[in-house]
Amino acid sequence: MNDTCSQKVSCAIGYLALACITLVAVEAIGQQVADDNWVPTVNKPAFPAGSGPVVLVDAAHGNFHTIDGRFAAFAELLRLDGYRMRNSDAAVTTASLREARVFVISNAVAGGDDAEWVLPTPPAFTATEIKAIVQWVRDGGSLLLIADHMPFPGATADLANAFGVVFYNGYAMKSPTEGRTLSFARSSGLLSDHAITRGRSEAEAIQSVTSFTGQAFRFVTEVQPLMRMPDDWFVYLPREAGEFDESTPYVSTRGLIQGGVLRFGSGRVAVFGEAAMFTAQTRVRDGVVGTMGINHPSAPENAQFVLNVLHWLTGLLAD
Repeated sequence: MNDTCSQKVSCAIGYLALACITLVAVEAIGQQVADDNWVPTVNKPAFPAGSGPVVLVDAAHGNFHTIDGRFAAFAELLRLDGYRMRNSDAAVTTASLREARVFVISNAVAGGDDAEWVLPTPPAFTATEIKAIVQWVRDGGSLLLIADHMPFPGATADLANAFGVVFYNGYAMKSPTEGRTLSFARSSGLLSDHAITRGRSEAEAIQSVTSFTGQAFRFVTEVQPLMRMPDDWFVYLPREAGEFDESTPYVSTRGLIQGGVLRFGSGRVAVFGEAAMFTAQTRVRDGVVGTMGINHPSAPENAQFVLNVLHWLTGLLAD
């Protein structure tokens, strides 16, 4: 076989592999559901049952994760810790945020199930809603903002920018064919020493957390990094979600993070570029059912990490 033929065969194989990746990605998205068999436990609840701060979870902006769906395990874990969980199913206003101690936004996208995951990505929040959220945080509220891989970073980019965080509307991966699950460990330097990773006691200290693809981001304000991306990974920026080829642009993850926190006025903000790590889900790939999130074998400390993030947002942990 001559060199030209060899190159053509190699290219054909490469494109076939990428096509398979795209198909798997679409199938996985369609078959991600909450894992009803995962049962959370909390050894030392932060508050007596039903007496803790109100955690308001956004369900009004096409969210891929809601407490009645893929965020069910997240909600149940926090209930066991004493938090009072509420749905927010209307536009964000100063009045709607008044009852909340923490406002959670996870994977908002304009159009919800009918959204087209292609560029350009329309914003999920109006300028008026963003103004209300920013003012509420400045006055002492706490925001947990989670935006996974494309199109979720693009849909919440304007909101993130308002807090000095710059999302990349893509996929954080070693390459399009490898490295989608990533362990952030203290021993590797990818997981930072912080009140959130130390917890309230030695029993709550975190040595590693695991994420499942997502995006990575940078910041133009004073952010305390929690999850630092490895230098040899990339954020791939396709025009259509899950579609990768040799022309797909990318940026290095050197200096980027996938999780961090900041003070903003009198309030607190926690930002993460991956959502599955806060959930317990099952997904189907090649006909095989697997786990993804808190219930995954490689993520035994994720549940405590989730609790620690909420403890920091509600002031139980200092910086």
